[in-house]
Amino acid sequence: MRRTAFFVSGRTGITVEILGHSLLSQFEDVSFNRIVLPFVDTLEKAEEVALQIRKQSLIDGCRPLVFSTIADLKIRAKIQVAEAQSFDFFGQFIGPLEEELGVKSSHTIGRSHEISNFEEYNNRINAVNFSLSHDDGVMPRDLAEADLILVGVSRSGKTPTCLYMALQFGIKAANYPLTPEDFGQHTLPRLLLPYRNKLFGLTIDPERLRQIRQERKPDSRYCQLETCQFEVAEAEALMRQVGVPYLNTTRMSIEELATTIMHRTGLTRRAY
Repeated sequence: MRRTAFFVSGRTGITVEILGHSLLSQFEDVSFNRIVLPFVDTLEKAEEVALQIRKQSLIDGCRPLVFSTIADLKIRAKIQVAEAQSFDFFGQFIGPLEEELGVKSSHTIGRSHEISNFEEYNNRINAVNFSLSHDDGVMPRDLAEADLILVGVSRSGKTPTCLYMALQFGIKAANYPLTPEDFGQHTLPRLLLPYRNKLFGLTIDPERLRQIRQERKPDSRYCQLETCQFEVAEAEALMRQVGVPYLNTTRMSIEELATTIMHRTGLTRRAY
């Protein structure tokens, strides 16, 4: 089964796409043709969207699904056509919230992604810059500023997890690779010793690590299964010995990893 899903927004479309995707992901047997239509902020644009939705219903032979976050009532009404099944997140929730809070909403578009709180926005940008400049143990001199330091073998998922946490949560996350030179000491690398309470480890199944490394450096010793098995086993043994908590990244998404780490370390979000 294949259906078309439109994600329509008066601004970036990020919110409606995430919310709509969360709902559609519950229907594993249906394949969705996803069409994102951002910046629908005039009646003329809304009419064009309505026409596109009607045309798609004729092409598909069934009603498209339309998810929207449109604040303007007139624009919202334009895209709610009979040829589609509409799900308007603002219309569904703003009314009950107004009634419960006893105040009217501003009906302002783009509030969730505008730069209205410069402190939060700066937290996010500073965190991203910090994570980029502290990737793979680079610039170790100011690790004291880090909220979190991820450790693990090369290609275990440290960099994308750090960047996701910086961008989504405003967390200053550095990462440090554990290499064969670190394994014979039975203690943390000297550089990390002062920051023991900031460490969190990532590990990965050796076979999956071999596949990832093969794409980066094909047919090298770096990607041999024996090398991967040795490094993973030694890194896990070291983390257990020094008491660094760790997660296996093999079957976890970046979102799951980041949220689990936030929960287990007690870190709190600094940006929305």
